[in-house]
Amino acid sequence: MASNGSGHRLVIVESPTKVKTIAGYLGDGFVVESSRGHVRDLPTGASEVPAKYKGEKWARTGINVDNGFQPIYVVSPDKRTTIKQLKQALAGADELLLATDDDREGEAIAWHLLEELKPTVPVRRMVFHEITRNAINEALQNPRDLDTDKVDAQETRRILDRLYGYEVSPVLWRKVMPRLSAGRVQSVATRLVVDRERERIAFRSAGYWDLDATLDAGAPADPPLFPARLTHVGAARVAQGRDFDDRGNLKQGNDQLLHLDQAAAEELAARMRVAQFSVTSVESRPYRRSPYPPFRTTTMQQEAGRKLGFTAQRTMSVAQDLYEGGYITYMRTDSITLSASAISAARDQVQRLFGDSYLPEKARVYASKVKGAQEAHEAIRPSGESFRTPAQTGLTGDQFRLYDMIWKRTVASQMRDAEGNTVTVRINAHPEQGEDATFVASGRTITFHGFLKAYVESRDDADAATDDQQTRLPNLTQGQSLRPEEITASGHETKPPARYTEPSLVAKLEELNIGRPSTYATIIRTITSRDYVFKKGSALVPTWLAFAVTTLLEQHFPHLVDYQFTAEMEEDLDKIADGDLERLSVLNEFYYGEGDQEGLHKLVNELGDIDARALSTFPIGDLDSNVVARVGRYGTYVEDGEGHRASVPDDLAPDELTLEVAKELLSKPMGEERELGTDPETGTMIVAKNGRFGPYVTEVLDEEAPKGAKPRTGSLFKSMSVDTVTLDQALQLMSLPRVVGVGEDGVEITAQNGRYGPYLKKGTDSRSLASEEQIFEITLDEAEKIYAQPKQRGRAAAKPPLKELGNDPVSGKPMVIKDGRFGAYVTDGEYNATLRRDDEIETITAERAAELLAEKRAKGPAPAKRSGRKTAAKKTTAKKTTAKKTTAKKSTAKKAPAKKATATEA
Repeated sequence: MASNGSGHRLVIVESPTKVKTIAGYLGDGFVVESSRGHVRDLPTGASEVPAKYKGEKWARTGINVDNGFQPIYVVSPDKRTTIKQLKQALAGADELLLATDDDREGEAIAWHLLEELKPTVPVRRMVFHEITRNAINEALQNPRDLDTDKVDAQETRRILDRLYGYEVSPVLWRKVMPRLSAGRVQSVATRLVVDRERERIAFRSAGYWDLDATLDAGAPADPPLFPARLTHVGAARVAQGRDFDDRGNLKQGNDQLLHLDQAAAEELAARMRVAQFSVTSVESRPYRRSPYPPFRTTTMQQEAGRKLGFTAQRTMSVAQDLYEGGYITYMRTDSITLSASAISAARDQVQRLFGDSYLPEKARVYASKVKGAQEAHEAIRPSGESFRTPAQTGLTGDQFRLYDMIWKRTVASQMRDAEGNTVTVRINAHPEQGEDATFVASGRTITFHGFLKAYVESRDDADAATDDQQTRLPNLTQGQSLRPEEITASGHETKPPARYTEPSLVAKLEELNIGRPSTYATIIRTITSRDYVFKKGSALVPTWLAFAVTTLLEQHFPHLVDYQFTAEMEEDLDKIADGDLERLSVLNEFYYGEGDQEGLHKLVNELGDIDARALSTFPIGDLDSNVVARVGRYGTYVEDGEGHRASVPDDLAPDELTLEVAKELLSKPMGEERELGTDPETGTMIVAKNGRFGPYVTEVLDEEAPKGAKPRTGSLFKSMSVDTVTLDQALQLMSLPRVVGVGEDGVEITAQNGRYGPYLKKGTDSRSLASEEQIFEITLDEAEKIYAQPKQRGRAAAKPPLKELGNDPVSGKPMVIKDGRFGAYVTDGEYNATLRRDDEIETITAERAAELLAEKRAKGPAPAKRSGRKTAAKKTTAKKTTAKKTTAKKSTAKKAPAKKATATEA
């Protein structure tokens, strides 16, 4: 498509990292610029609402619910320069090509660019799913119009999320805790994690025993020894874990079950050791396993979590880099299909790397079975019409590892099935006394590995067998005698449902059709950053705060956290994107309700009485125990019937807070005092306590003390405890700050303990000390030497790193753990990432450190601080801009520039 004038053709992409590569492919006559993501969004506070809307009751949300849910869009301050640059580039252009991503977000960004730039030249959409020369040229030759149905779907989602967050969150502020957030999908994901923890709390384990045998088939056999497990005694089947319910009771079924305890199992084992064993039957069946389909977004996130230990956020960040670098196709997709050229490239590599025997006669074609799958992308695969092997890419670190996984999965998808045999052997044991018993041995051999030669999928359950696992049995025949080499009685306990990990939560969200693949990483990041969920190893553990929030939503907004309702909302958004449903009908039903279904507006404004205390109170153990866990403004604590309280450690999982643990915590409750003795100077009693902000010592003032008199207090050092602190130590702590002496300049120097640790103070000049003990030990000379050193601006002299972890795979710079003002953090010298509550300095790995840095890097730099000077908002007319031959009609109100950076809803 040739240019019609003497100017250039302007191409706008989302990411700055794409610009250079795409410009190189397009050549002369094109100018490629970046929008750097979204250029406009809903206002995030009253200061951003244009003056003409202030005073409107709906202005706080940025959505005029009384006028067709018309949104207010404002340009964030950090995007004003971008808009200015894009307008300058457009000024001399003959044509505008909007090359944002080919999904709903990308379509919406393109529409917002049209609304802001108001082009007078022809405008087309240019879409591609990989950044290669062929793909860019093909996109250039086949532009399309803006898909306003996709724009409507994205805008509807944005409005739904804004209304949910802005209407429901204030209820949480009033009834649970200030500054909490609710989100349309975030709250449902939190409920999933809470529901699983509730199951674990209600779970009661059951004990059961069984027998394992090692049998000898004789010297000629290969192998001679093999394992077997007891399945029946007489006609009764031996109970296994699957036969018990979550309350520890045997399930009712048609089978006659035998529940072995330790005594019965050991007695049976003794009889089996002298029993006669013989083969009853040998059943052999052919085994065939087809390859896994290529990756889509969710399966890539799950497998990267299991195989590489990546979070969903880290996976998407690395995949974004690979896509923008031209290494893989677009990474947000529900599709598992491959183009003809990709199939050809994969089959070519199978033939060259593995040989003809691994190449099936016909190409494999995969079709997506995902409910509500959106966007017509390919699967995630190596880019190009011929694939680069991982070694040929020159990639390193995380990018190499993720590319390697994607490449292997894609190539394996075009390989032959794995083939083999499975064998089941039933064995009869005839003891001298008592009933006969049945043992079963199972084996699997792979005769042709097929696709398993290239790729084996991981499992969420670490104990589950993988597809390439083999168990060899000797060749056995019916009636063959066997000798018991060893008979062992083994005890087991049923286990509670496993907590979600990031991969398994992603799988569950997809199974329930909640959210979309592109949102899962953000959902998980949000619920962890808001202290609703924390990680214990790889497990996602809900906090008691999450219990309180979920309880409120279930009781007063039940359908908003209903799994089916949330899934149906996703289906409605899909229908809007397909042009089969009007956005206004979806928004009206959600906000105002329909039929028996109450809308959000009524739910929020007719809440009735809410017992905030009851919502945040959870019984521990039996109701008769009168012990509860309660979420307070300053954290979670346990309380007994007499009002004794004790703080609950932040890293204690709710299912681990048993009645026994609660009683142990209450044995050292908050407010309970330990008398240390009398201050010889004042005669007041000195006590030690556990307080809301940690252990401390204080004096007990007389009832006759003057009103307003404050007792002396002192926080305990980290090396001290309430149980061991002495009276002398307490008096020292309460005497702080300690006067070290007067400096040569006549200014007094004091030593004291502060929020950020021990320090010296001389006038307004503060210097950190290395340890709390120095507060009482440092001399005037030593203090003067510290003040003689030049002060580092804003911080103490640099401390040596607490741990070195090797080079970061992305930046290539050394990663170290340092002790900072707000706790330990990992840094590569460019980015700093605070360690999470479950990260321990002693055990943290290089992979975990790199993950924290990758998450920090993905968030981008912090916004710069703005001056206090206010800028008057320009008045603009509410006018709709229509791009001829570009888009269908779409209305919005043109807004004044924003005064504050925008933020995404919770």
